[in-house]
This record gives sequence, structure tokens and C-alpha cells, in this order.
Amino acid sequence: MYSINENDFSKIDLNLVIVLLVMFEVRSVTLAANRLYLGQPAVSAALKRLREMFGDALFVRTSQGMTPTPRAEQLVQQFTPLIQDLHRVIFTPKAFDAQHDSRTFRIGMSDWLEQWLMPELLSELALTAPKIDIKVVAADPWQAIPLMEQQQADVVVTVGDEASRDLTREKIARAGFRTLWSAQQIAVKKLTLEAFVRHDHALVSYRGASESALDRELQQQGKARHVRYVTPHFSSLPLLLKQLPLFATVPQGLVDPWREHYDLQAAPVPVKMPDYELSLLWHNAQHDDPANRWLRDRLRGLLLTKAR
Repeated sequence: MYSINENDFSKIDLNLVIVLLVMFEVRSVTLAANRLYLGQPAVSAALKRLREMFGDALFVRTSQGMTPTPRAEQLVQQFTPLIQDLHRVIFTPKAFDAQHDSRTFRIGMSDWLEQWLMPELLSELALTAPKIDIKVVAADPWQAIPLMEQQQADVVVTVGDEASRDLTREKIARAGFRTLWSAQQIAVKKLTLEAFVRHDHALVSYRGASESALDRELQQQGKARHVRYVTPHFSSLPLLLKQLPLFATVPQGLVDPWREHYDLQAAPVPVKMPDYELSLLWHNAQHDDPANRWLRDRLRGLLLTKAR
């Protein structure tokens, strides 16, 4: 790779190159000044600096106007495609074409969000963006902020409201919880508070805690439940419920697929539970990136649809 010495460019004015190209086209200081909206003295001064820079007269006054020297012709031939490329880079930012562009997106999320969202997202992408690949990065609510601050994901789908000056959080939708169990293990048709606390529970905790906001609400009512099993993974719960007399209280997005595939029962939690808020989280450096905006649009629409 060609090494660039930044000091070589310290005294270079890109506008001089533009003057050179315009002069080559119009062959007149007056016409060049009009084209560039400059005074004739400014163009003459620029031409003087160009001559000093390249050690060549560049343009010679003749009866046909300002005639370029061979050096000027060589410079124009070399500069023209470079200036065209530079103009394209500056004024025509590359758009993102999901139908044809190849890209791997890194999406941060916890395992329950992956179960809930990814089948539909991948089905959509198979039709509308066949060259887009997805890599899921594990991100529970406590991991989301540092993960995005280090730009280890393009977007995180998360809950909570933690903030960072480096990141943007967009709150999308609210949803609640439901309690699940197997009718073969617990013979309950209508879930009451008494039945809820009489049987053991499985709890998902990303930090290994044995209680949650649900337990604090039970305590206010003079009740308590026994948490027999704590896991950081929602994915382990359905088979446990099929085999053991346990209740599990989970985000409502998991309820319908788990009832369908595992023949589980579901009911509203018999104590007041705060809803969770689904958000998108991204680094401010990627805020205006066309590809990142496209991904956020897909995820936003999916969350709004699924959370209804």
C-alpha cells in the first residue's frame, strides 16, 4: 500500500486543482473567473501558485487564448478522474440496497428475544434481502450498554432504560408477563394466588438472583413463593415444565409458541407485575448509516407487530 506523508499536503489547496481544470476547459482567465464566481485577480493568483507548485508555466498566452503546456495536459488527464471520484464520495453517499448488497449484521439480544423475533425476521429477509446474514450476540439488559459502547453489535434489542451519552435508545413498545405450567404436572385450571404460591417455581435471572419484582409484590401481600430452579436461559424452561410441577413466569411473547409446541397452560400472573419496555439501542456513530437505519426499521416494525 502506498504510504501517504500528511506533511506533503500541508500547503496544498484543493481549490487550485479546480482552477487548473476550469482553466484547461475555458482557456481564459476571465471566463474561468466567471465560472468559479471569483475575481480575475484571484484566478491569476491561483494560476501563479499552480505554476510555482508544478514548476511549469502550465498556460501560455497565445492568439488562441491561454494554451496549456504538455505538463498541464498531463496533470488534467491525471486529476480529472480523481476529482470525479472525490465529488462522488463527498456528494453521493453510497445507499444501502438490501435486495442486492451483502452484509452481516450483529444484533444483540437475550435468548427469549431471539426465540421470539428471529424466525420471523429471517423469513422476511429470505424474501427481501437474500444476501443479508444475521449474527446474534448474547446481550442481557446488563450487557447491552457496554456491548454497544464498544460497538460489538450494530443494534441491540433490549428492555430497561439504562442510558449512555454514546448511545441512542428508542423505546418501541410495552408488554407484560404470563405464567406457564403443564396441566399434566399441576392440575390447575384457573390460576389463583393460593395455587401460585403452593407450587414451586422456575426463575430466569441473568445475575443469579433468587427473587424478582414478583417476589417483592408477593411480600407486600404477606405471601412468598419457593423458587426451586434459577437459570439465565429461558430456553431451558419448556422441557422443565413438561417434566416437573413448576410454574414459570415469562414475557408474553413466549406464551403462544410455547403453548403450541409444548402443550402448556398459561394465565395472567395472579399478582401485579410491571410491564417491560422493549427498546432499540445503537451507537451514535451509526445513527445516520444507511444500512444501520435499514436494520432498525426492520426491527422496529417487527417489535411493533409482535407486541400487539
